Amino acid sequence: MGAVDDDKSAEGIVQSRPSVRRRAREIAPFRCKNLIAVLENPTDIGNIGTVIRNVNALGVEKVYVVDPKGALSDDWQDLREQRTISKTSVSAVKWTFVKRFDSTEACLDHLERNNFVSVVTSPHVKGKTSIFLDEGDYTTHAKLAVWFGSEAAGISDLAVSRSEMCVSVPMFGMVESLNLGTSSGIVLYEVAKQRRAYQSQYEKRNKRLPRAVPLPTTIAPKA
Repeated sequence: MGAVDDDKSAEGIVQSRPSVRRRAREIAPFRCKNLIAVLENPTDIGNIGTVIRNVNALGVEKVYVVDPKGALSDDWQDLREQRTISKTSVSAVKWTFVKRFDSTEACLDHLERNNFVSVVTSPHVKGKTSIFLDEGDYTTHAKLAVWFGSEAAGISDLAVSRSEMCVSVPMFGMVESLNLGTSSGIVLYEVAKQRRAYQSQYEKRNKRLPRAVPLPTTIAPKA
C-alpha cells in the first residue's frame, strides 16, 4: 500500500501567492466531503491524469489508485512531479490528494475500515443491484467511494462483490463504450452535484441541522 498519509490533503501545500490562497478559500465550500474516486488497475497512465483533472474540477475529495504494477509513486510529493501525470492532469495533481494501493483487496479493506461504502461503474450488469446513473441517490451514505475499472478488463469481480451496487451510463450508439476519462467525468459530475446540493442544505447526515443560509452550489466563472 502507498505510504502517503491519508489525513494529509492537497490543501496542505501552502502557496505564497495571495491569488492561490484566495482561490482555495473560494472553492472550499464546494468540495464534496468524503467522496473518493477509485481507479482499479488503469492500463494507461495518461488516463490517470485525466481522471485526476476531472476529480479536481468537479470538487471530488480524493483519488485512490489500485496499482499492482507500481507505475505510480507511493509518495504523493513525488507523484506531483511525475511528468505524464502532471501533463495530462494539467497540473491538477498538485492540488488533488492521490493514494495508491497494491491490490484491490487492500484498497477495499482500507475503505471499509474507514466506513466507506463502494459503488462500481460498469456498462454491464454485474450480478448486483444495477441502476442507470440518473436513477441513483448518491447522498444516502456519508462516505462514498465510486469505482472505475480498467480500460481493458473493466471492474473486477472482487470489487463488485464488496460494493453496494453497479452503476451504468445509458448509451445509445452502435458502440456501447466510453473511455475512462469520459465515463469518470459523466459519473462524478452527477454524484458530486447531488452531494453538493445535500451539503448546501444540511450540516449533518440524515438531514440534521438544516443550514440557516444554504451554501451555494455553483461558483461564478472567472471574468
